[in-house]
Amino acid sequence: MSEIERHAKRPTAITVICGIGFVGAVVTVPLIFSSIAQQIGAWYPPYLAISAVIGVICMVGLWMMKKWAAYLYTGAAALHQIVMVAMGIWNIMATLIPAVIIFFVLRHRAKMT
Repeated sequence: MSEIERHAKRPTAITVICGIGFVGAVVTVPLIFSSIAQQIGAWYPPYLAISAVIGVICMVGLWMMKKWAAYLYTGAAALHQIVMVAMGIWNIMATLIPAVIIFFVLRHRAKMT
């Protein structure tokens, strides 16, 4: 299978996930500089910025159907869960949405290079 054919057969679920992920990263940028982020702690804006950059890297990798992006997203989501538990702000929706994304991403892992 050529590289062009591989990209032409990107599953719709991955395309939708990437689109939402890119929008999410753009929406996160103003939050980095918000007073709410500052109130959480001095460490939170840089954490948010790094998370947004990692998110964009993951979305680019998923768009290109790369396995490393699936694993990086899974690891980043797990780390974010730990941070939220430590902050005392964890809730089930914070786990459910990344879990659904991880399900679809890993489901299509065999199609990735």
